[in-house]
Amino acid sequence: QLQLVPSGGGLVQPGGSLRLSCAASGFPLDSFGIAWFHQAPGEDQEGISYMHSDGTTNYRDSVKGRFTISRDNAKSMIYLQMNSLKPDDTGVYYCAAASWGRGGFTQYDYDYWGAGTQITVSS
Repeated sequence: QLQLVPSGGGLVQPGGSLRLSCAASGFPLDSFGIAWFHQAPGEDQEGISYMHSDGTTNYRDSVKGRFTISRDNAKSMIYLQMNSLKPDDTGVYYCAAASWGRGGFTQYDYDYWGAGTQITVSS
């Protein structure tokens, strides 16, 4: 059974850091594209970062320089390191995986999804 199980959400003060993780099981992570999506309160889900199976990465401008996507294929883990967090980063975060090895910022590129994890940035 293919699964992505997230962890690492919570409450953080502005300027703080968090690391989100997703544990993958049931499929060979190294051949998959991966991504993180963010859904702010009352807003549509938006892709914020992705990594192709070859390691190519991209970030939405709103998180560029603050967030880092990474993967540990040996451990079947996906990460999102989030630094200099802002109140606008509040919302639900989702990890996703694309079996064709690549994906962009659109949700339709991804066929496997983790459950959302809530992050609240507030003082």
